Amino acid sequence: MIYIQEAHASDGWQLSANLRDEVVFADPKTDGERATVAESCVRKLDIKIPALLDTIDNATERAYTGWPDRLYVIDKEGKVAYKSKPGPFGFKIPPMEEALRASLK
Repeated sequence: MIYIQEAHASDGWQLSANLRDEVVFADPKTDGERATVAESCVRKLDIKIPALLDTIDNATERAYTGWPDRLYVIDKEGKVAYKSKPGPFGFKIPPMEEALRASLK
């Protein structure tokens, strides 16, 4: 998982669900602030997979269009083998699983 820019920052587009779930963060302005927010989100949302960080200039987000949620499979050559539709409704496990299996051959 790569944590990109905060989707529902309190100083931007805040959702009532974020308030209810106590996941309220201002948009980070530095890599350090982003790391703190990401760590809190991973802990609060009980995410079990490793999380990496996009840089504060959003280089990964710009390169891969990760917002809103997307699932990707990157093959051994570093090419995109699978890109989901926006999540969570666009997440389809069978085609992603097929791409994973193919990329591991």
